[in-house]
Amino acid sequence: MKKLAKNIKYWAKSSALIVGLSLAASCDGFLDEDVVSPIGNDYLNTPKGMNDGINAAYSTMRSWYGTERGNNLTIFGTDIFTNGADGSWKFMNFYTNQFDSQNGHIRELWDELYRGINTCNAVIDRSVNLTGIPQAQIDQRVAEAKFIRAHHYFILVQLFGGVDLQLQETAVPTKEVTRASVAQIYAAIIKDLEEAIPNLEDKERSTDYGRATRPAAEHLLGRVYLTKGTSEAGESADYSKAESNLQSVISNYGFELLPDFGDVHAFGNEINSEVIWSTQYTRDPLTNGGGNNAHVFFLMEYDVQPGMIRDIENGRPFKRYKSTDYTLNTIFADRVNDSRYKNTYQDVFLSNNPGTFNTTFDKSKSTVTYARGDTTIWLPGYNMSEAERAKYPYQVLIPDFYTERLFPPMKKHKDPGRVDRTQFEGGRDYIAMRLADTYLLLAEAQFRQGKLGLATENINMVRRRAAFPGKEAEMEITQSELTFEFITEERARELIGEQTRWLDLKRWGILVERVKMYNPQGAPNIQAFHTLRPIPQNQIDRAEGTSSAFPQNPGY
Repeated sequence: MKKLAKNIKYWAKSSALIVGLSLAASCDGFLDEDVVSPIGNDYLNTPKGMNDGINAAYSTMRSWYGTERGNNLTIFGTDIFTNGADGSWKFMNFYTNQFDSQNGHIRELWDELYRGINTCNAVIDRSVNLTGIPQAQIDQRVAEAKFIRAHHYFILVQLFGGVDLQLQETAVPTKEVTRASVAQIYAAIIKDLEEAIPNLEDKERSTDYGRATRPAAEHLLGRVYLTKGTSEAGESADYSKAESNLQSVISNYGFELLPDFGDVHAFGNEINSEVIWSTQYTRDPLTNGGGNNAHVFFLMEYDVQPGMIRDIENGRPFKRYKSTDYTLNTIFADRVNDSRYKNTYQDVFLSNNPGTFNTTFDKSKSTVTYARGDTTIWLPGYNMSEAERAKYPYQVLIPDFYTERLFPPMKKHKDPGRVDRTQFEGGRDYIAMRLADTYLLLAEAQFRQGKLGLATENINMVRRRAAFPGKEAEMEITQSELTFEFITEERARELIGEQTRWLDLKRWGILVERVKMYNPQGAPNIQAFHTLRPIPQNQIDRAEGTSSAFPQNPGY
């Protein structure tokens, strides 16, 4: 199986195709990388131009997955994460009036997604002019463009509500834009995915890893229907349609849950039987753009503690996202049967800076002495008396000592493949769709239809896999135990830190109440209007008629 090229070409043309990916096959089964000079308007009407165009569209996925903006918009301001000590974007967790239409993340994401949409429009519109290439290949590339366009509009409609719906190439700048209705956006998304699915390759036949496939489109369509079902555009058949698409992903393509939850995000295992689709990154600084940066955001300040200095293995700790008490005490309350707390958080640090030091947070001993490789910090996850802590020759970080700098660090995104300890531009692929999520989405769709037996079994598929060996039976729930609250907690246990939570809370209609209940920093300021993000001011300003033609969302 070849892997989709992870390199970026820079090129310019009148249809606003700015970045693309080279797709020239090499002898080792991967794809060669090159940088090209500006290319004329007719290039997209050629077979190679079409391929480069669709790869340009794929590159815009990197504006969302694994980026600071994508994480801030899905991690901050939820019930399971609050802010750590560092960073200038805390207001996105606080929901203060700093989170306004001038927000840089909002502006960048909006522009990049629309750049990708217009690239897809160009690929689709120009495909009718192509000659010298099999029609099946044209159909596949057009299907990929429709997948990407649908994906981008799905992100936009969840964040902003009705947005500008552009389904043809914009070849010259225009100020004529309007906000389509939420129902119109969903209709366009569904049409794109339903037209794309027949012409996309299935998992087994896909020749370039990273391209959209039929199961990826079905997974996305299932989530679209599930989300639409609770939106103002919802219809009675949405949940059954979600169910059929999600069930197809599980039944028809040979995906399997990995036996060990800890292996799903293990470094070097980004391609595995559970991954349905991922966004591609690379180790080449010329072609990796800003890189996958998720590795820095969830880490605590280990690097100034006795016996420790910053290294590649433990990561560059930005201290941005701290798990809430609700996450640690309720979501991950079961640590006897369920392996996901142990496999999600790092609980031990080993010395990489030997010597004798004064203690910092654990004053049950005055000094500590470490040889290389000795335990320096242990996070047991529960409180211990001073006398108990004194028995250990290292510092014990208990919940009473947690701060915005010291807290259980999440490890699933760590990237020890970086070239040095300061590198921000990570190279790991970002897993955007995986089978456990499909099971949970399917269970939710079935729950909404009253199919509690089927929903319970799909939940149990995920829970049995998450069990410590020999604890599978203890992890199973009964039909009577399956509640909506249980579904919300199970998704948090399985998918924490995977850019789903804000969107889930919005879909369920409980964002405001859950933040008020469980996020002390966000609780004082969040209001009902925060279920939509502000339209970027530059979008309003460049519209003919400005705010009268393209109105801002209420509250901003």
